[in-house]
Amino acid sequence: MTKTPDSVVRSYIDQHEAGFLQDLADWLRIPSVSADPGRADEVRRSAEWLAEKLTGTGFPVAEVWETDGLPAVFAEWPSGDAGAPTVLVYGHHDVQPAAKEDGWDTEPFTPTVVGRRMYARGAADDKGQVFFHTLGVRAHLAATGRTAPAVNLKLLIEGEEESGSPNFGALIRREAERLAADVVIISDTGMWSETTPTVCTGMRGLADAQIDLFGPDSDIHSGSFGGAVPNPADVAASLVAALHDADRRVAVPGFYDGVVELTAEERALFAELPFDEAQWLKVAKSYGTLGEAGYSTLERVWARPTAEVNGIWGGYTGPGQKTIVPAEAHVKLSFRLVAGQEVEKVREAVRSWVAEQVPEGIRYELSFPGATRPCLTPLDHPALQSTARAMGRAFEQKILFTREGGSGPAADLQDVLGAPVLFLGISVPSDGWHSINEKVELDLLRKGVEASAYLWADLAETFRP
Repeated sequence: MTKTPDSVVRSYIDQHEAGFLQDLADWLRIPSVSADPGRADEVRRSAEWLAEKLTGTGFPVAEVWETDGLPAVFAEWPSGDAGAPTVLVYGHHDVQPAAKEDGWDTEPFTPTVVGRRMYARGAADDKGQVFFHTLGVRAHLAATGRTAPAVNLKLLIEGEEESGSPNFGALIRREAERLAADVVIISDTGMWSETTPTVCTGMRGLADAQIDLFGPDSDIHSGSFGGAVPNPADVAASLVAALHDADRRVAVPGFYDGVVELTAEERALFAELPFDEAQWLKVAKSYGTLGEAGYSTLERVWARPTAEVNGIWGGYTGPGQKTIVPAEAHVKLSFRLVAGQEVEKVREAVRSWVAEQVPEGIRYELSFPGATRPCLTPLDHPALQSTARAMGRAFEQKILFTREGGSGPAADLQDVLGAPVLFLGISVPSDGWHSINEKVELDLLRKGVEASAYLWADLAETFRP
């Protein structure tokens, strides 16, 4: 395999790091908080700043794309090589709210470098991880002597991710033709730790549900009627109790249909990670583990589907006693889904299960407020192997693999574009996403630049759609 000379890449980064960090600091000064309507103009300013910077980087196309909410940025740099794969990099330029009085040691929108760390809102989530691609592609060109990337390179940088991406699905469906790609790279993710670099291979999906149960037309006297009419709160408790079996498997018939099981290789790779369960419990603020029998804690949160009770309420909850049969009760559930599960099939399974569980005399409404599909790229996928090799060259050590237990826009991109989704990120748990004193490790940011520089030539040589 032809290799971009590592020494040339690193020398180029050395020469341009100071200017790169200054530009990043300028971008971080823009308080692009999408959740605050009063800062909508700042989100737009952030988008315009990025589009101009991408033009300066060399992208012949860099546009601000309007949505029904806040703007995204699209950029494109064709390879010019026949048969070159097309890669779409996704990230976001909006950030979480932040104020000094929240407990920050520095002003959150005044980037501050302390040693080899840069503190600012968005430093890791996600401006820093978006921006490393600008220096990465220039280092790639310098090392290969090319005038355009070895892949057809596209960027889509969203402006509403921190607000739940309310317009993202509509945007990518509207622009699906221009966004068409063979591979999607998500640079809005992290690694296991500073000393254990990893590549994420997939994310769980999510299906929410709410069950509203109705009994008497009003609260009624439990002495006069209790034990003779169905009680909605009792039914709610019965539903929750029936949700899992003795092995903590979800007891909804058909729930596991299609689930892609963990391979022996994946389980072995997960086991290589330096996982400290006692420390994990401290982070979870919990006092013991519990989950599906036969799986480790990491396997449960990354690769197994779950059902969680998010809320249960009904009847009287004030001080003292109120001896009633309540008129209604409610349950909120969420189901984390894994590769192979279809959202609508899970919903249908839940519908059938609830219908069987609810007794006569109880009316109910079952609603599904939202859903996100899961995504998974197999370990042997050539594009995933390219990503792991690029990371391995940057970090000069073996790269391990993780998954993410949460959900994000990856599945939307995979569904609409029909392309495998890969994750290239360098953030670590101590970076403080969504918290006070968010920072990015500058040495790891360099590794992200370096991995980006190596990736495009590797993909061009080893991956053909």
